[in-house]
Order: sequence, then C-alpha cells, then structure tokens
Amino acid sequence: MAPPSDTTDDDWAAAMAEAKAGDAAAAPAGGGGEADAMAAEWEAMLGGGDEAAAGGDGGGAVGGRESTRVLNQDEIDSLLGFDEAGDEGDQKSGIQAILNSALVSYERLPMLEVVFDRLVRMMTTSLRNFTSDNVEVSLDDILSQRFGDYLNSIPLPAMLTVFKAEEWDNFGLMTVDSSMIYSIVDVLLGGRRGTAAMRVEGRPYTTIERSLVEHMIHVVLADLSASFDPLSPVTFRFDRLETNPRFATISQPSNACIVARLRIDMEDRGGRLEILIPFATLEPVRELLLQMFMGEKFGRDSIWETHLAEEMWFTEVDLEAVLDTQTMALSRALSFKVGSKYLLNATPDSPITLRCGDQPLLIGKMGRRGNNISIRVDHRRRPDPGT
Repeated sequence: MAPPSDTTDDDWAAAMAEAKAGDAAAAPAGGGGEADAMAAEWEAMLGGGDEAAAGGDGGGAVGGRESTRVLNQDEIDSLLGFDEAGDEGDQKSGIQAILNSALVSYERLPMLEVVFDRLVRMMTTSLRNFTSDNVEVSLDDILSQRFGDYLNSIPLPAMLTVFKAEEWDNFGLMTVDSSMIYSIVDVLLGGRRGTAAMRVEGRPYTTIERSLVEHMIHVVLADLSASFDPLSPVTFRFDRLETNPRFATISQPSNACIVARLRIDMEDRGGRLEILIPFATLEPVRELLLQMFMGEKFGRDSIWETHLAEEMWFTEVDLEAVLDTQTMALSRALSFKVGSKYLLNATPDSPITLRCGDQPLLIGKMGRRGNNISIRVDHRRRPDPGT
C-alpha cells in the first residue's frame, strides 16, 4: 500500500505500526474468548466425568462398606465376650463362652457345695475362738476358673498359701487379701473395736504379720479337713507362704480349678479369703462328689436299701437244668441237621446243675413226678472264684 501524498514517510510508518498493534490486540482478544469458551466446555465435560467417576467410586465404596463393614469397639467387645454389661449376669458370650465351655462347672459336683457350707459354719466358730471377737463368715461364690486366669486376677498385695492334701497327694491354694491381713493383725494385737484397720502401702509384710496370718491359715486348713471328713478323710497340710503369685504356681495355667470366695466380717473390719482347689486334686474323690444327696446326708440311703432288699425276694428268675456240656469244633456244630443224634455223657444218676444265666446255683438228681421231669436238689454249689 502506497502512502498518501500529503503524509510523510514517518507518519505513514507510525500509522501502519498503530494499525498492526490494534489488529494484534484484537486478535488475541477474540481468540481468547473462543479459547475460554472451549476451555469452559472441556472443564464442564471433565467435571461431569469426574463427578460420574466419583459417584461410581462412591457407590463402590458404599457397597464395599456394606460388605466389609468396620465394627466399632462395643461390637468387638461383644464378639470377643468382653462386654461388661453382659458379664453382670455371669453369662459369657462370644469367644469367651467357647473358651469357657470346656470348664467343668462346680454344679456337676453337688457334694462340693455341701462341703463348703460345712466349712463356713466351722470357720465361724473357730475364728471366733481364735480372735475372741464377733466373726461372721459367708460364702460369696463358688465358680470354675482356669488357674492362669485366677493368678492374673489376684489383687496385690496379698498372701498366698500353698497347702497339700496328704491323702490325695496334690496341692491347693489359699489367698488372703490385704484387708483381711491387716484386720487379723489389728484384732490379735489388741486394736480397738469399731475402727477400721490401718493399711500401710508400699512396704512388704513384716515377720509378725506373716506369723499371725500363718496361725489363722492353720485354723482354716483344720476346718477344711474337717469339712471333708464325712465324705473322705483328708489332711490339708500347710506347705509355704508366698507373696508373689509366680512362686505359688501349683498347676498348669490352662488347668481348671474350683475357687470358693469367702467373706469374713469382724464388726467394722474384715476381708476376703479365697480357696482354690484344682480338679486334679479332687480327682480321687470325684465319684463321691458326684453323688446326689438329701440335706447333709452323705452316701448310702438305708431306707432305699431296705426296700430294694425286700423287693428282691419277689423277683422272678429263669433257671436252666444243664444235663451235660461238651466242647466240639465249630464245623461239627454247623453240620447238625434235623434228625441228627447227639450223645450226652450223662446217665440217669448223673448230677444235674441248675444255673441262672452263667452262674451255677444248685446240684441235684433227675427224676419224674407225675407226667413232668423233676430235679431233686441235693446241695448248693459254691460260686466259682472270680464270679
């Protein structure tokens, strides 16, 4: 393009530069608008895809949560059987119920409860004489528990006594808690009535405390032996006194035991005493502990024995008259047919044995009375040795 005649070259060059600059500014503005519109369109598409993808993933996640739902702590405790609300009724649930199902309940040993009832009455009298104070002993609970679980549940500090059942050749465990220890020390050393025993924390038990508690344990063991006497005579001998549960191990941690919890009250003082007897220790008298009973009667029932003896005289039994017995091969016995003859090694004067089942009772001679064959009894036959 040629410059007009009335302009100079410099003016023309400046005008052309301004025109190019304006075109350049307009072009990016228009192109930018189209680019922005296209970018917004792509962003909307991508956003919708992401939302769709997010919705799909969310649906999968929800579906996944429904199939693999995460349990909360209460549900986990209930599944494992550690729900405190469920333990209030002593009803185990979950895995705890499965683990404890192998334990033998003390209710299957009905005589054991009678033994501990006798122990409570005896201890009430003996501890009153021992302490010269008003003592009340009560049985809180009898339960089955694994030995390892019991050791872990002992509240420390405490004194653990290992005693041996001489006739049964096995051991038991007695636990005296700290409240009972300080109460016994306070009572035996002349503490004032109506005041709780003072407890000093953070120190081991002294020799005097151990000696006084040991004297009380000897009294309790003597009563425990006396409570078992009507069932089976046994002597419980004091073996050792420990304060560390690890040194009082008398059984495998998984072995089942019977635990009797006793509460001893001396006015405003007192404490707990627990007696643990493994089932292995009770095995020699297990059959006696399984007996059913009426009141406190142990073992035999004379009324039932008399009734049974009287009824036996009216019992009908079948007697067999054995003429002869022979031993032969099985092939010969199988060869017998209708009409076969079998010769007996007996004569009319041979003795005839009357048997009841496999037991020979009477021996006599065969004869005839009217139209019947009879046997005259000559004497009784003594039972064979070992029958």
